[in-house]
Amino acid sequence: MNDPIGDMLTRIRNASMRGKSTCQSPASKLRGWVLDVLADEGYIRGYEPATGKDGHPALEISLKYYDGAPVIRELKRVSTPGRRVYMGVSDIPTVRQGLGVSIVSTSKGVMSDAGARAANVGGEVLCTVF
Repeated sequence: MNDPIGDMLTRIRNASMRGKSTCQSPASKLRGWVLDVLADEGYIRGYEPATGKDGHPALEISLKYYDGAPVIRELKRVSTPGRRVYMGVSDIPTVRQGLGVSIVSTSKGVMSDAGARAANVGGEVLCTVF
């Protein structure tokens, strides 16, 4: 697998389109940090460690719905392994005039765009969520 974050985002996107309550993704620290931001911003219910079908560690992600529709309407990968996107604190994009969230990997950890602006740090823009 070349893009683990992109794979996890696709699993979340596919499961929410199918109306599933949970989905699984292989476990890693970076995936956990991205899921922490999604949970803090209210896009997912949460996640917990699990064991995959092959016996490897996995993350069980609980998806969130409102009136039968998924809370996550749009989930896009910005920085890919073939094209990294780094931005300074003044260049971090706002998603849908501030209604969405950009997830940024900074020197102070993985955080939302608002958190990066508050901490006055830039970094790699991993994905955008609306």
